[in-house]
Amino acid sequence: MKIKTVKARAGSMKPKPTDESKLGFGSIFTDHMFTMKYKQGEGWHDAVVGPYKAIPLDPAAMCLHYGQEIFEGLKAYRGRDGSVYLFRPLENIRRMNASARRLCMPELDEDTALEAVKKLVLLEKEWIPRGVGTSMYIRPTMIATEPALGVRPSAEYLFYIIVGPVGAYYPQGFSPTKIFVTKEFVRAVRGGIGSCKAAANYAASLLAGKTAGQMGYTQVLWLDAIELKNVEEVGTSNIFFSFGEELVTPPLSGSILPGVTRDSVIQIARKNGLRVTERTISIDEIVDASTSGNLKEAFAAGTAAIVSPVGQIYFEGKEYLINGGKTGPITEKLYYEILNIQYGETDDPFGWRIKLD
Repeated sequence: MKIKTVKARAGSMKPKPTDESKLGFGSIFTDHMFTMKYKQGEGWHDAVVGPYKAIPLDPAAMCLHYGQEIFEGLKAYRGRDGSVYLFRPLENIRRMNASARRLCMPELDEDTALEAVKKLVLLEKEWIPRGVGTSMYIRPTMIATEPALGVRPSAEYLFYIIVGPVGAYYPQGFSPTKIFVTKEFVRAVRGGIGSCKAAANYAASLLAGKTAGQMGYTQVLWLDAIELKNVEEVGTSNIFFSFGEELVTPPLSGSILPGVTRDSVIQIARKNGLRVTERTISIDEIVDASTSGNLKEAFAAGTAAIVSPVGQIYFEGKEYLINGGKTGPITEKLYYEILNIQYGETDDPFGWRIKLD
């Protein structure tokens, strides 16, 4: 499909941020966006990179009533030589198509979606910050737009992509987080949509996240929804534990998001000679291993932070330290290996990096 480009008028351009230390995350957006429409019987059409603007929605648009909304998150990175890179973008597109299938939404043509990302990023490349750890966040989204009430799949959809500069995830340094284990709330159940990057999954997590924040914790560590004993994922990321010589992460059982960073961590760790196991892990095993000292490290893995060290876990009224509350050597090594691939600092033995400019 040919993608049309319509540039914003010069007089309507937004001022670009000058202080990269104040970028934050998800509050600044560029001058352009990509949009593409779908109609049953016609397929995808009207692919345009055009000016950033509000989306007109009928009050009866089905995304507002029945939750047909999915999205992805990836980044564009600027290397020290000024080059612009993407990191495994096709994996995000493929995961979005998996989410679309589960929510009865139309799949995207991989080549068209990737070309849309490339065109938009290149058009807005002057917005990509240059500081260490900064990047351009890319948010592809699909929503049901047919104006109709009645529980069924929509016949019309809008796919759009917005981008914006984001600051370093660790502006004060690479430091461990504290996570809160809850038995009061659950995120997802097998057979549901836990493996999809769907808006409903995040809405369901808000109250638990708010509760954890009020208690001084950064993220929620979710347990399985049936027995409330097996670890699943943490906040908006996947979770890893280092027991002795074994790096362990919960298996993709249908209620866990198959993270692109999760897969990257597994592949790099195995290439480095680590024994990586995808298996069920109970919270009791975590507590016992923390108490005995067999739990050496823990970290979350996701697009925003790459890997985020976990230094403390709160469970049923008690706090458990991991590695003395400090970042472990495996966590730090994995963080910098992925970071250096993303920014073009080292060779990419996996072929994950795409150079745009």
